[in-house]
Amino acid sequence: MKQRFDIEGMTCSSCQAAVSKAVSKLGVTEVNVNLINESMTVDYDPSKLNDEKIIKAVVDAGYNARVKGNNESVSKDLLKESEEDNTKFRLKVSFFFMIILMYVAMGPMVNLPLPRFLEGTSGAINNAFVQFLLTIPVIFVNRKFFISGFKSLKNGSPNMDTLVALGSSSALMYGIFVIMRMAHAAGLSEFDVIDHYRHNLYFESSAMILTLITLGKFFEARSKGETKASLKSLMDLSPDKANIIRDGKEITIDTADIKKGDVVVIRPGNRIPVDGVIIEGSSLVDEAAITGESIPITKEVGDEVISATINKQGSFKFEATRVGEDTTLSQIINLVNEANETKAPIAQLADKISAIFVPAVIIISILTFIGWYFYSKDFEFALNLMISVLVISCPCALGLATPMAIMVATGKSAQIGLLFKNAESLENLHKVDTILLDKTGTITEGKPVVTDVITDMELNEFLQIASSIEHLSEHPLSEAIINKAKEKNIENIEIHDFTAYPGMGIAAKIDGQTYFAGNLRLMDENNISIGKYETIHKDLSKEGKTSMYFSDSDKAIGLIAVQDQAKESSKIAIDLLKKDSYKITMLTGDNENTAEAIRAKLNIDEKFAEVLPQDKDKVVKRLQADGKKVAMVGDGINDAPALARADIGIAIGSGADVAIDSADVILVKNSLLDIVKAIELSKATIKTIKENLFWAFFYNILLIPVAAGLLYPGLNIRLNPMFASVAMSLSSVFVCLNSLRLRGFKSSASGYEESKNVTIEENILEDKMSELRKVIVNVDGMSCNNCAKHVNKALSEIEGVKEVDVNLEGKQAEVSYEGNIEEETLKSAIDEAGYEYKGIEYK
Repeated sequence: MKQRFDIEGMTCSSCQAAVSKAVSKLGVTEVNVNLINESMTVDYDPSKLNDEKIIKAVVDAGYNARVKGNNESVSKDLLKESEEDNTKFRLKVSFFFMIILMYVAMGPMVNLPLPRFLEGTSGAINNAFVQFLLTIPVIFVNRKFFISGFKSLKNGSPNMDTLVALGSSSALMYGIFVIMRMAHAAGLSEFDVIDHYRHNLYFESSAMILTLITLGKFFEARSKGETKASLKSLMDLSPDKANIIRDGKEITIDTADIKKGDVVVIRPGNRIPVDGVIIEGSSLVDEAAITGESIPITKEVGDEVISATINKQGSFKFEATRVGEDTTLSQIINLVNEANETKAPIAQLADKISAIFVPAVIIISILTFIGWYFYSKDFEFALNLMISVLVISCPCALGLATPMAIMVATGKSAQIGLLFKNAESLENLHKVDTILLDKTGTITEGKPVVTDVITDMELNEFLQIASSIEHLSEHPLSEAIINKAKEKNIENIEIHDFTAYPGMGIAAKIDGQTYFAGNLRLMDENNISIGKYETIHKDLSKEGKTSMYFSDSDKAIGLIAVQDQAKESSKIAIDLLKKDSYKITMLTGDNENTAEAIRAKLNIDEKFAEVLPQDKDKVVKRLQADGKKVAMVGDGINDAPALARADIGIAIGSGADVAIDSADVILVKNSLLDIVKAIELSKATIKTIKENLFWAFFYNILLIPVAAGLLYPGLNIRLNPMFASVAMSLSSVFVCLNSLRLRGFKSSASGYEESKNVTIEENILEDKMSELRKVIVNVDGMSCNNCAKHVNKALSEIEGVKEVDVNLEGKQAEVSYEGNIEEETLKSAIDEAGYEYKGIEYK
C-alpha cells in the first residue's frame, strides 16, 4: 500500500536523503521524499510494516513525521505558510539580540559609547559575559539546527544543519573558553592576557551565522510559499457551499456533502462545486481556471459542467456525476501533488553530490584547523578558518536546485492546462525526437462535417431531401448532413417507407417519390444511373473525403462529401514542432487516400495508415527500435497500449479514462498547441535546474578554498565566518529566485492563441448583440420623470441587462438583455425601487 506523510524539519537535500535512507532501511518497496512540500510517499507491505514504525524511523533520524490528512480542509491547513511565520518569528528574535550583540562587540571599534562596566580591560570579562547572554536567545530560537544537525551526525547522515551546528557551536564554545581564560588571567593579574583575548571573541560570529542562515531560510520559505500558493489557489477555486434540491426544496449545504445524483442549482456568478450534467437551463461558463480557455463556453441541457468553473450568465440546474475526490479539480490537485512528490532523474545528481559533500566538508574543515594550527601556532586563527569552511559549505542551494524548479514548473503547468503525472515525465519530455499523433480526435475534430455538396438541383431543395431521409439513419455521416441543413435553417419534410440496406445505404419516399442515399453498390443494385457523379466521387476520394450518392428512382441527383476536419490549431502546432526539428508521424486506421490527404494538408513527415487498434503499440516499438525517442499523443481506448509503450505518453483531456490513465502527460484542452507548450516548459525547467546546479556547485568549489585560507599566505585574503554566512544565504536565495522565473514562462504557441481569442471574443460579442432578447415590464406607481429614472436605474443594474427604455405614459419598461433573467429578479428590482410590479410581456 501507499501512504503519504508530512515531514517537518527538512532544510536541504541532505535532510531529504537522511529521511529517505532511514525509511529505506525498514524494507519498504519505494520511498519518495519531497523537500519543498515537506512530504513523503512510502510504498510498503502492511503485513510487515506499519505507519508507526515509519514515523519512528523518521523521528530517530532527527525529524518529525505524521500521516497526511485525507480531507481537503486538512490539506489546506498544511499548505498555510506556517513555515514562513515560524521563520519570521525566529528571524525577528535573532535580529533583535544580534543587533545589540554587534553593538557591544563591535561598537568600540567605531568609537560608539558603552556603559563603563563594559569598557576596556577592566570591563572585558563583563563585556564577554554580556555577549554570551545575548547569544543564548539566538541559539535557543534556532535550536532546530542543532537538534537536526547533531542527530543526523549521530546517525551517520550529516546534513546542512550539521555544518551550521558545528560552525556555530565551535564559535560559542571558543567564546566560553575565552571567558574562562580571562577570568583565570584576572585572578593572576595578567592584564595583557585579558587585553589579548577580549579582541578575539566570536560570540557575534555564532549568532551571525544562525541569523543570516535564518534570513536565507526566510527567503526560501517565502519562495516555497509562493509556489505552494498556486496549489492552494487551485483548492480555493471550489466553493465552500452549494445550493441543491432535496425533497422538492432548495437548501444550502457544504460542497463536501454533495452526493452523486444530487441536483445542484447554479445562478449567475456562482462557482460550480462538482462535475455534472445540465438538466435544466443554459448559460455561458468560464472554464479558464481548469482548461486555460479564456472564452466562456455555451452550456445547454445535456452538456457537462466542471467543478471550479464560473457561471457567467443564466441560471441552470445540473445533476452531480462526480463528487469529492472524483471531481476534475480534485484529480488535478492530486496529479500536481504526485508530480511534486516524485523525483526527477536529474535530482539524483544533486543527491549523490550532497551525500558525499557534507562528510567531505567536515573532513576539510578538520584538516583546515589542524593545518593552520600547526602552521601558525594560532588556535583562534585556525578555528576561525575552520568555522568559515563549515558555514560556506552549507549545501542549501544544491539541495533546492532541482525540487524548487520542479515545484514551480508543475504549478505553472497546471495553470496553463498541462498535467504532468510525475517529475520524470516533466524532465524527459524534452528528450523526445519523434512525435506520433493519432489522427481521429487528436489531429482532427473527431466528427465528420460536410465539405462538398454537388447537385444540379436548387441547393436548399436538395439538402432538404437529403436531410429528411437521413434523419432516421444511424450512420455517422447522417449527423453531418443533418447539421449542414440546420446551419441553413432548412426544416425536414415528412417521409414514408424508410428502409435501411446494411452496408449500402437507405431509401425513403417523399410525396410518393422514392429517394436513395448510399454507396455505388446501392446505386448499381437499383439500376440507377450516376453519370458525371462517378468521376466527381473518385476525385473527392483522392482528397480523403467520403462521398455519398443521392438519387431518385431513375438517376443520381447529387453527391455529398464529408470529412473529419483537422482542428484549426493542429496545423500551427505541427509547423511549430517541425520548426524545432521534431519528426511528426501520423497514426490512423483510415485508408491510404484519407491518411495521405491529411498528411499532405498538414505537412506531416510520415504516416502509418490502415493500422489496426491492437497494432498501434507495434508502431511505437518499431520507431523505438530505430533509436527514436517517441512521444505518443492519443485520446481513445485503442491508444492506451501505445501511450503506455511510448517514452512519453500524452493524452488529450477529453479522451477515454484508460488513455488518460496510461499517459504521462495530460492536455486538459483539446489542442495540439499544448504539446508545444509542454515541450517548451520541459526545456525551460531543465535549463533552470542546470543553471541552479551549476551556480550552487560552482559557488562551493570557488569559495571553499578561500574559506580554508589557501589565499591567505600570498594575498592575505581570508573569509570571515560572518561573510561566509552572507554568501551562503545569498546562494540559496539566488536558486529560489531563478526557479521562480518559471512562473513567467510563456510558450511560442501562446501568441497564436491570444490573437485567435481576440477575434473569437469580438465575434461572440457581435453574436450576442444580435441575440439580445426583449421583455416588457409593466410598472405601476410612476408619476414623473424622476420615477422613470429610478426604474431605469433599478433595471439597468441587473446582470445581463444591456438596455432599458422606460415609457412613463404606458407605465412600461422595455428591457433588452442577453442570456436568461428570471421574472423574480425583475420583480425584486422594481419592488426595491419603491414601485409596483405588474407582470411581464415577452416580445
